[in-house]
Amino acid sequence: MNGARRLAITPGEPAGVGPELLARAAGRDRRFPWVAIADADLLVRAAGRCGLALSVDDHLDAPSCTAGCLTVLHQPLPEPEQPGVLDVRNAPYVVQTLETAADGCLSGRFAGIVTGPVQKSIINESGLPFSGHTEFFCERAKVPDVVMLLVAGSLRVGLATTHLPLRDVPGAITPELLERRLGILLNGLERQFAIEDPVVLVAGLNPHAGEGGHLGREEIEVIEPVCRALAARGVKVEGPLPADTLFTPRFLERADAVFAMYHDQGLPVLKSHGFGEAVNVTLGLPFVRTSVDHGTALDIAGTGLAEAGSFLAAADLAGQLVSDG
Repeated sequence: MNGARRLAITPGEPAGVGPELLARAAGRDRRFPWVAIADADLLVRAAGRCGLALSVDDHLDAPSCTAGCLTVLHQPLPEPEQPGVLDVRNAPYVVQTLETAADGCLSGRFAGIVTGPVQKSIINESGLPFSGHTEFFCERAKVPDVVMLLVAGSLRVGLATTHLPLRDVPGAITPELLERRLGILLNGLERQFAIEDPVVLVAGLNPHAGEGGHLGREEIEVIEPVCRALAARGVKVEGPLPADTLFTPRFLERADAVFAMYHDQGLPVLKSHGFGEAVNVTLGLPFVRTSVDHGTALDIAGTGLAEAGSFLAAADLAGQLVSDG
């Protein structure tokens, strides 16, 4: 099976909104084929809760692109899902769908992956260590490192660190990590987003970018030397800049991306800019991977209220990146 443009779709936590989002997204025609990696009956049930008719097939050699029909690589769910109620017995199933998708990309069966939201807590409660999709795919693909990039329209925010407790962030920000992840970000902007000579604005860690060392010395001792060294090589990197002014139009209008030091420094701004339409992209993998910008939304799972905007945006961007790559 030639996977030149096929996308593997994993709906994520079966008790969350992911299966419903996939069912909604499958209700439109597609320009390139999707293969859902999930329990086929789960998807049909999710469609029914949304008042949708969804037919599924297993024509993996010729996946359907027709609205209302979805090709599924069936992975049986151990226990029937109860929307909004997590079941630790289904956690290994979620991880298995991710393994199947990643291995399919590595073998050439698929060109990329679109992931629905997972519930990290229940996976860890099952005894499987899991800190997030980004880290999982990095390890599965056996690449040295990756960068989480969030995209909302023209705003792109890459992260120096991802799922770390805030108290651990300063110690994690080393010159080696910053140089490596800035390199992945710049390379991804050039190769996947076709941006020539990208400009990246680098946020400081501390308020006011350290206030000349009075509010912290990470900027002086770690961040600024890395930015200076990259700039000396002709790389268009500016920083460290205060995060409270970095995201204003005056700065953003001249930038292709922002590089934030930690998860909640950059993502609240991006999500306020385009929540429900933002996309999570993993840079540094040997395949395209995109995801929704939200969690499992257990409180509305099964109600049919979940909106598929971010899921559709993730699928559209993955298709664009696969086609342009």
